[in-house]
Amino acid sequence: MSSQTLSLPWKRAWVTGAGRGIGAALASLLCHRGVIVYATARNSAELEQLRNSHLTAAGEIIPITLDIQDAEAVRGQVNEWHEQQIMPDLTVLNAGTHDPFPAEEFSSQRCKQLLDVNLQGTINCIDPILYRYLEVSGGQLAVMASVAGYRGLPTAAAYGASKAALINLTEAIRLDLQGTGVKLQLINPGFVRTPLTDKNTFTMPALMEPEQAAERIVSGLLKESFEIVFPRRFVYVLKLLKLLPYRWYFPLVAKMTGTGR
Repeated sequence: MSSQTLSLPWKRAWVTGAGRGIGAALASLLCHRGVIVYATARNSAELEQLRNSHLTAAGEIIPITLDIQDAEAVRGQVNEWHEQQIMPDLTVLNAGTHDPFPAEEFSSQRCKQLLDVNLQGTINCIDPILYRYLEVSGGQLAVMASVAGYRGLPTAAAYGASKAALINLTEAIRLDLQGTGVKLQLINPGFVRTPLTDKNTFTMPALMEPEQAAERIVSGLLKESFEIVFPRRFVYVLKLLKLLPYRWYFPLVAKMTGTGR
C-alpha cells in the first residue's frame, strides 16, 4: 500500500537537509499528508521556496535555517521546541554532503569536511533530540546512512566511511534503547538522483527519484523494522557482496561501476 493512502501517526516532524533532494521530497510528502514539518537546512532560500510551494497543503512547512555543524544552535532549537511544547514526534536526520574523489586526490581536509557534516553533524542532532525523547519515553528517530556504508565503493572513501560510522552508531544506540519507548530506525537508500549523486562519475545501478525514495521512507517509518532499505533488489545484491572475499569483491564492484582499469 502506498504511503499516500496511509494515515500518518505524527503531528510534527523534523527533517534535516530539507532544502533539496530526499529531504525536500520527504518534507513535501509529510506535509501533503497533514504533518507540520520543521524543515531545516543551511540554505534559507531553498527552504522558503519549499514553504511557498506548500501553502495550500494539508500540513505546514516551517522553514528553519540551521547548520547541523553548529551543536549549540541545534541544541538551542530543540530546547526551544521543548519549552514551547511543540516537540516533533518524528525526527529524520537526513542532512549530509558528498564529495567524491579518487585516491589520487585524497585529502585529509576533504575527509574531515565530510565527517564533520555527515557524522558529527548527525551526532549533534541526535544528542538533544534523543535526550528529550528519553524524557518522555517516546518519539521516533530515523538516521539517514547509505548502502555506501556497507563496503567500500569507488571515489567514496570519506563518504562511505561516514555512512559506515552512522550505521554502526545507530545499531549500537538501538541496542541501548530497548525498553525505553523510543523508536529508532536506520535508513540505507541505494542511489537516489540528487545534487549529491550528480557528482558521481561512475554508473549508478537502480537510480531512483527523490519522490520515490520519500515514499519508501515513509512506508518504512510506519513499520517496526529497524532498517529501511530501497530499492530492495539492488540492496540485497549489496548485502550479498558484503559476504564476498576481497579477491572477488574488488573486481566485481569495479566491473559493476565501470571503474576497472
